[in-house]
Amino acid sequence: MPRRGVLRSTCDVFRRIMPALVITVIVAVAAGLFAGSYSFNLAHPTPHRVPVGTLMHDSVTEQFITAWDDRLHTELVVRVYPDEASALRAVDAQEVFALVRKKAGLDHDLALQLVPAAGASVARILQQQAPAAARAAGVSLHITTLRPLQTGDPQGLAIFYLTLAAVVLGFIGAAQLSAHAGQLRLHERVLAIACYSALGALAICAVVDWMLHVLDLPVVESWAILAFTMLTCGLVFTAFHVLVGRWAILPTWLLLVMVGNPSSGGAVSSTLLPEPTRALGRWLPPGASVSAQHTAIYFNDHQYITPFLTLAVWCTAAGTTAWIWRRRRCPAPATAAADDTFRAPAE
Repeated sequence: MPRRGVLRSTCDVFRRIMPALVITVIVAVAAGLFAGSYSFNLAHPTPHRVPVGTLMHDSVTEQFITAWDDRLHTELVVRVYPDEASALRAVDAQEVFALVRKKAGLDHDLALQLVPAAGASVARILQQQAPAAARAAGVSLHITTLRPLQTGDPQGLAIFYLTLAAVVLGFIGAAQLSAHAGQLRLHERVLAIACYSALGALAICAVVDWMLHVLDLPVVESWAILAFTMLTCGLVFTAFHVLVGRWAILPTWLLLVMVGNPSSGGAVSSTLLPEPTRALGRWLPPGASVSAQHTAIYFNDHQYITPFLTLAVWCTAAGTTAWIWRRRRCPAPATAAADDTFRAPAE
């Protein structure tokens, strides 16, 4: 075979296998990053400035809290409340993870009330170290639970799993629309994402609550949070698809799964996460969804608007990006109908 023919054949082979080589490298790197992200954030939860409440910060209580703090290798933030009603309001607002108080008429007897619903992983760590701290402080300690977890979810992980389902299926659905319904116009694609988000969220609620009885959900609010989450994640993928085309799954996976899910505070309370994960998680869609869902289930009268605003900002930003960049990527069409057709970048 002539040298030019050999060279052309070699180039053809290289062009044919190049995508496989790129994907092989990407998958290998992503596997390491995926394992590292979850291991770094979730394998060794450590308390960071855990707020606890007390009704009377006297010397006995202070000795116990100091000994408790030493064994936790952290800094317990002590908040003193004037009466029990104020302390309970702080619990409902998720401002404290435990209450410490003296038992009536007993100088060296303390009552510790843990709040697992505010953070199951935090409550477990606090409970593990409390007896040894009481012995070191020379006090008698009686531990009880305030705002317990639901019986179907003793480890407090169900919210993380149902949020994970909403996040992953939210953008996988959008990816499937790109692969199998590429002829849809952008507004039709958004409508399809909204439809499967509503139905998918209802399915999650039905399975978790009505069929398996894992959680007793406030169905309307939980359904709305899950649907909003799926819609947001679907639009995030759509925006990336407009920007980078066939590689959109990579930045979407990185943002929502490798960074967003381990920092969400669902598997491990955000108080136990390392920085910068702890600060970042609440501003990503998975963290906002977990926070809203957690409050809806356990502290329904004290719902915060911040998680919903976070989802709304991501949803709006992704939708706006998809719309603007779609118009920039596509040349002006001959008809208005053609102008509304969704197109990714040239691949």
